[in-house]
Amino acid sequence: MKRIVDILKDDPSMVEITVKGWVRSFRNDRFIAINDGSTIKNLQAVIDPEKIDQAVRDQITVASAVAVTGNLVESEGKGQRVELQAISVEILATADSEEVAKTILSPKRHKLDTLREQAHLRVRTNTFGAVMRVRAALSFAIHKYFQEKGFYQAHTPIITGSDAEGAGEMFRISTLDTKNPPLTEEGEIDYSKDFFGKETNLTVSGQLEAETYAMGLGQVYTFGPTFRAENSNTSRHLAEFWMIEPEVAFNDLDANMDLAEDFIKEVIKYTIEQCADDLEFLEQRLVNEDKLKPQAERSPMPLREKLEFVLKNNFKRVSYTEAIDILKNSKPNKKKKFNYVIEEWGADLQSEHERYLVEKHFKCPVILFDYPAKIKAFYMRLNDDHKTVRAMDILFPGIGEIVGGSQREERYDVLKQKMDDMGIPEEELWWYLEMRKFGSVVHSGFGLGFERLVMFVTGMGNVRDVIPYPRTPGNAEF
Repeated sequence: MKRIVDILKDDPSMVEITVKGWVRSFRNDRFIAINDGSTIKNLQAVIDPEKIDQAVRDQITVASAVAVTGNLVESEGKGQRVELQAISVEILATADSEEVAKTILSPKRHKLDTLREQAHLRVRTNTFGAVMRVRAALSFAIHKYFQEKGFYQAHTPIITGSDAEGAGEMFRISTLDTKNPPLTEEGEIDYSKDFFGKETNLTVSGQLEAETYAMGLGQVYTFGPTFRAENSNTSRHLAEFWMIEPEVAFNDLDANMDLAEDFIKEVIKYTIEQCADDLEFLEQRLVNEDKLKPQAERSPMPLREKLEFVLKNNFKRVSYTEAIDILKNSKPNKKKKFNYVIEEWGADLQSEHERYLVEKHFKCPVILFDYPAKIKAFYMRLNDDHKTVRAMDILFPGIGEIVGGSQREERYDVLKQKMDDMGIPEEELWWYLEMRKFGSVVHSGFGLGFERLVMFVTGMGNVRDVIPYPRTPGNAEF
């Protein structure tokens, strides 16, 4: 049995083949559009009603599964190069037409939020079939890139006793009786009686553990699920998402920026090559969607042009200080059009500021670096000015920040002081600090939220539409 994506590339042949898939449509009692998930394109099978029993034809309904055996011939109709001249049709699984009409499998168009309500079926639609094939290609491209560059994948823990980001917005893990937990003499929950003997959570990042492995293996990467308990019901946030986090010994911030830019360009390039039909469909979908929006809210350029734009342009490297000056003097800021007006150095940049820099000012992807120490994590290397750290964020059109990274603080005394200043208990991260005693060298890394990358490449506007089963505040269906 061959996949439809391969059959559509074949030349006509009198060799019998069998195709299995789901019916997308059945017209005039003759033409079956079959899709098996391997491509956005359907294969048309043509049957002779006089040779296929009426009882079989009655079961060829939308969403039913069929096996069609026949010969691949040159198509007489428009829209396809070849079609299958059917000899026999076997019904593998039926689908009741009345039940199909109640779901998103019906041929009419559905809104994306409607599709989210039937997440178990939405991958059968054109849009989500395309998105998930692109997601799969990106995932493979990421592993391919790092493996070919000599990186080792590190499987960092999902259950952790530390908060890598210092944010405190984590999901607690416990086997204690929620109605009658053991208590300490002070009346607090006694986590020493819990499964792990201490308070534990789902991880927000594998970075800290990956750093330890970079100190032994040289260059490693993680690619796994992470969890944030932020009560953010926005189009850019999930409670469960996937992160890619490389860590490289002996890399300073400049080398880190080089790696991140090369990495992003290579995985996008691979996906463009592998997913041409899906990207063409998603681009047209975006064009149709933009027609319903005000001009100011439409995409600045077609999807595939935007991807080529990233590949062909060097990322502009700009210090945070220079970016603040640009933003302070910009028209939107002076006219108070920004929701968050930039008034002074030290402000935490918002998505609107990041997109202005990329889309309006520089008109290319931007890497901002050397951020104020007060708005960045404790593990970022302090600069000699004692005001900024060796941090970097990559900003993309239409999305804002897509990568965050830094040169890590390798100096024991400096890191210990920063942890003390930020109130991070040494007993929680004693191993991370102690690593600095044993040949700790300059090293750097970054984190890329996988779903943000999938959003950018597919043109989807909501992060819930680029992950199979989104987990968000108030929603853990399916």
